[in-house]
Amino acid sequence: MSSRKPSAKTKQIAAFKAQSGGLDDLFAREEQHREDLAAKRDEALYRKACASKNRYATRAEAEETIRLCEAHGTRGLHCYKCDYCGGWHLTSKPQRR
Repeated sequence: MSSRKPSAKTKQIAAFKAQSGGLDDLFAREEQHREDLAAKRDEALYRKACASKNRYATRAEAEETIRLCEAHGTRGLHCYKCDYCGGWHLTSKPQRR
């Protein structure tokens, strides 16, 4: 059974705060954690959407590559302008209108 003395309760509160790392900066730590997660998510999206793909300087170059791929049997490719690098990439997803 816990003590009812104010000093004992103060000690319990202090022990809890020490154990939890302090509550003073709890919101700041949570905000930093969310920012770190957002940065990791953005980096993963960049790697998937741009860094792992071949980049073509012009649309004509990308379309020429599509024609070469079709000559070797790969059909259904389209090119699109990348929002990250400004270059052109190929995709097999249907064209957006």
